[in-house]
Amino acid sequence: MTPRKLLTIVVLIAVLGFGYYSMNAAPVLSDHDYTYQGGLEWHEDPDEAMAVAQAEEKPILVYYWTTWCTYCQDYERNHYQDEDVRDELDGYVLLAINLDDPGPGVEFAREHEASYPPQHVIMTDDGQQLSRLGGFTELDRFHAELESGLEQYEQ
Repeated sequence: MTPRKLLTIVVLIAVLGFGYYSMNAAPVLSDHDYTYQGGLEWHEDPDEAMAVAQAEEKPILVYYWTTWCTYCQDYERNHYQDEDVRDELDGYVLLAINLDDPGPGVEFAREHEASYPPQHVIMTDDGQQLSRLGGFTELDRFHAELESGLEQYEQ
């Protein structure tokens, strides 16, 4: 075997080893350790969330997120940890849909045209959309939208 062939084989093995390591070091997209949901309990099945909302007569907050979304991390660290926001969220049924793997939420994502994270949709318990927040929203505006959604639902 010539030195050139031996060097080619060594480089090829190094590249394959680096690729294998990189694939295994990346977070798993469906891993619930990377939900960015602020430690809150979210439903993942829209039918289940609708049934709970109708039974409890509450509006639904739909949160479209992904594991790679840095703004979703901001929501988790700031918005969902804020006491005023958490108080407002008590008035909602929470539904989180991972856009990378929407599962039963795929039809909801299509209806709400949710193609990028983060997005929030406030809707009634019968599916009528009340409000929509596309992209990242500052904490004050997010809190105001939650208040407004509850007021609209009660009218």
